[in-house]
Amino acid sequence: MKTYYPCNYSILCFLLCLLCFAFVPLQSPAATYEVGPGKSYANISDVPWENLQGGDTVLIYYRSTPYREKWVIAIKASQQSPLTVRGVAGPNGELPVIDGENAITRSQLNFWGEARGVLKIGGANVPNSESGSWIVIENLDIRSGRTPYQFSGRSGLTAYSDNAASVYIEYGQNIVVRNCIIHNSGNGLFVSAASRNITIEGCYIYDNGIEGSIYEHNTYTAAIGMTYQYNHFGPPRANCSGNNLKDRSAGLVVRYNWIDSGNRQLDLVDAEDSMDLVNDPSYHDTYVYGNILIEPDGAGNSQIVHYGGDSGNTAIYRKGRLHFYNNTIVSSRTGHTTLFRLSTNEETCDSRNNIIYVTASGDNLAMLDADGILHMRNNWTKPGWVSSHGGLTGQIYNEGGMINGSNPGFANEVGQDFHLASNSACINQGTALEPSVLPGNALSRQYVKHQSNESRPLDTVIDIGAFEAIQIVRPSPPTNLRIVD
Repeated sequence: MKTYYPCNYSILCFLLCLLCFAFVPLQSPAATYEVGPGKSYANISDVPWENLQGGDTVLIYYRSTPYREKWVIAIKASQQSPLTVRGVAGPNGELPVIDGENAITRSQLNFWGEARGVLKIGGANVPNSESGSWIVIENLDIRSGRTPYQFSGRSGLTAYSDNAASVYIEYGQNIVVRNCIIHNSGNGLFVSAASRNITIEGCYIYDNGIEGSIYEHNTYTAAIGMTYQYNHFGPPRANCSGNNLKDRSAGLVVRYNWIDSGNRQLDLVDAEDSMDLVNDPSYHDTYVYGNILIEPDGAGNSQIVHYGGDSGNTAIYRKGRLHFYNNTIVSSRTGHTTLFRLSTNEETCDSRNNIIYVTASGDNLAMLDADGILHMRNNWTKPGWVSSHGGLTGQIYNEGGMINGSNPGFANEVGQDFHLASNSACINQGTALEPSVLPGNALSRQYVKHQSNESRPLDTVIDIGAFEAIQIVRPSPPTNLRIVD
């Protein structure tokens, strides 16, 4: 007969558990680091960036002088415990300024690509991480990462490269940049092809580029999963020939933005440096909806949207479909305007429910540059538009519902209020979208000037353009009432 010793067995288990716990590293509780006048950290470089972890929050308080500092964030946080870097506005809503000109770097940090950005995500030796994930950057004014400015880094005084950026995401996953001002850099924002799931929302992005160069842009991005929403894109820097939003991503969504000027407003081309992007299924569907695209007179190229590729290697061009819905395009060019340049006849665009308005006569508007397959339905234009100003080599299919008029009926064209007036011919003239392919809850929002958004009013029939008119239904007067004097 066996003899059992329950008390001794319980003690043994308890001791084994203690031994196991002794070798499990304990996660420190999330910390908040406050930077600014009178705070625990006077400068951004005083924060131990190399030791941050998921759940931590860095609060950078406004001060009257800029923080002339630059740094890297290269930690792997989580969806449940993201790392947040948040600016705390001043008394009049002023965002803290991060200025790359003559900026210094925390000496404990060690990262490559210092000359490429003011705030960099991913790509570091200290902290020892190739990538940064689940990071939120918000409420900061980040500026001046460009030649001829210099900074102090590992190699002493160093010049920024021409393609430096205010925000440089080299290896980032699940990154949100929100409510930031991004300006006065080579590229305002640069995202490399190694990145995944990047969202840029509610930012003011303007005044970027290098004089005399076509290679730097307000934003220049490539990722798998790239979303722009609720942003205000202003003109690039004077005498700079870059585009406003240039992208090489797979899974690109551009929705509910205000995009003003640039060589082109949208330059959506091939992933020339990444076969991972080219081979991703989402590479072949690009979504542009609910945006306001403004083309001033003399603002660079007369083309509004370029879709397909520009590397010359046509085998890796997007060769898919540009879903272009419910945008409002306003061109005040005195000469020609071309809505789309589709790079080859293997690029297709489905254009529906758009206001395409030129202040010049209608025949100054061409739908295509030359190549490509364009399907058009329920768009508003002036009468007399042409297929191409230089000779059509592609194909345009007019699938009905097109509306012509002298103007689309804006609430206040001079004041750039492009909501629809109550008598607009665009009201209730839209057509259904493609629910089988359009991601998310399409057209659930609309842009609010500036850098905000609101619910798009529900209506039985969708309006043409980026804004849904608010229909005021007044009750009918009562009948069969006896009037008493």
